[in-house]
Amino acid sequence: MSKDAQHRHPPYSGRPVILGSTSRYRKELLSRLQIPFDTAAPDVDETPHPNESPKDLAMRLALAKAHAVALKNPQAVVIGSDQVADLEGEPLGKPGNHANATLQLQRMRGKTVIFQTALSVVCLTTRFEKTDLAAVKVKFRDLSDSEIESYLLAEEPYDCAGSAKSEGMGIALLESIESDDPTALIGLPLIRTCLMLREAGVNIL
Repeated sequence: MSKDAQHRHPPYSGRPVILGSTSRYRKELLSRLQIPFDTAAPDVDETPHPNESPKDLAMRLALAKAHAVALKNPQAVVIGSDQVADLEGEPLGKPGNHANATLQLQRMRGKTVIFQTALSVVCLTTRFEKTDLAAVKVKFRDLSDSEIESYLLAEEPYDCAGSAKSEGMGIALLESIESDDPTALIGLPLIRTCLMLREAGVNIL
């Protein structure tokens, strides 16, 4: 577990907060709230269940990640999150390499993809548990093969579900984004995170 030395005034004195993720994107997003938190890697099998929808997969994994970390830290308020790209009901995960990312973007061009970003907050000691979903509708441009290749070589988004970083050059691949929680597409819906943390007893302001 690594310690994030975040400071604010007055000093936060509530329950420990743990982000159950090793994602640098989620870590950066949570840091915006300026509360101290640790990070911990959840030991969770992310294999989809047979006939499991992308929405159900994201919500199940977010809760599983939060519980996996909470079991080792029952006093803490634990945040778990998971994102699955939903292409016409089919889940698309992280591509992992250039070839897979190329295939993903070729399949998504000209189509609307729903990025299902699930969030869970759990504290075993207080028996607090809540899970919610922030669905983001993303319309991809009708991309040419050369545009896809140029983008992948420039940004190498192989650790991102859907093979594109909207916070970077990936925004150039898109025609539109519809969301009620703007950071959900990056990996952690901060509006919902703030709401759940307050309900769990963590004061943001």
